[in-house]
Amino acid sequence: MVQRILQPGEIEGLDHNAIPRLLLPQPGSLFTARALRLRELAQGKIKGIPVDAGMQGYLVLMAALADAQAAVVARLAPGAVPAADPDALRRAIQHRMPVLPVSGARPPVWRDIFASLLNELAATAASQPALSGGLTQVLAQLRALDAPALDACADAVLDENGDHLNPMHAPFVAAALQILWSVSASELRAARVPDLETGTLCPVCGSHPVASVIRIGGQSQGYRYLHCGICESEWHMVRVKCSTCEQNGKIAYQGLDAADAAPFDPVTAKDDKLPNKANDPKKVARAETCDDCHTYRKVFNQEHDYNVEPLADDLASLMLDLLVGEAGYQRASGNPLLWLGKSAEQQS
Repeated sequence: MVQRILQPGEIEGLDHNAIPRLLLPQPGSLFTARALRLRELAQGKIKGIPVDAGMQGYLVLMAALADAQAAVVARLAPGAVPAADPDALRRAIQHRMPVLPVSGARPPVWRDIFASLLNELAATAASQPALSGGLTQVLAQLRALDAPALDACADAVLDENGDHLNPMHAPFVAAALQILWSVSASELRAARVPDLETGTLCPVCGSHPVASVIRIGGQSQGYRYLHCGICESEWHMVRVKCSTCEQNGKIAYQGLDAADAAPFDPVTAKDDKLPNKANDPKKVARAETCDDCHTYRKVFNQEHDYNVEPLADDLASLMLDLLVGEAGYQRASGNPLLWLGKSAEQQS
């Protein structure tokens, strides 16, 4: 049977009911998996994402932060994070707005989550001398923040306003907010979350995606999802489409050749040693660039590395950011675990 190749416009018109359009987070396992991935990246175990020696220590620190997030989630009492307000949920559904907007009021429990996170990290610093120096100092600074200062920091994180943030404080505040929003999002029913007018923002909380990921398995096989850096939800967007301006005519992909990926020699290769096309380190991490808006966002492919973790892999692949930036493209949105703003001295 002859199969006609679908054109980009026809692909977008397919019945999306057959595709899981929204994947809600599972915070009980998400942060543990992220911590493991960050450590593997720091140790140089991921062939498709070479990590500079100067970045390894930071990845280990962020792995400890993810472990602390997992511990806080595990200790949360049932109902500790309030459910979405039914009236607000109905209005959001009616008007196609985010159901858990980051612009809305935060429940006071978020400060308790933040305090618990600092306690977990203090225990980590006490047991791991390699982390204790700088981490202990940052924890002391974070504990000294009063409620208005802490809320102002949270507002800046959610607004993605790095100019009003201490870059050393921001990842820890962001981590507490991730716990709050991911737990809330995990209790939603995906079918009740409406699509927004734009596909470039998270339908759950309205944040920008950090990166996109090609998923495998079940109905999600081969589909691209955008990953939210705050509530950790993922929503479907067709491939070869800009996740910033939603154009599809000038899309290209830039990647890194892994230094330790052996080249394939078709002359000397045996039949049972042919390269696995679904396991190509060069395609684990790529930047999707758009010549309409001149931005880029990274794409991580589970078909080439089953354990890809969008936030961790994005953080570790700064070399790709540098190369794409040098080519004239601007990063579409940041990573909540890394803020390249003003130093603490500049802010004081």
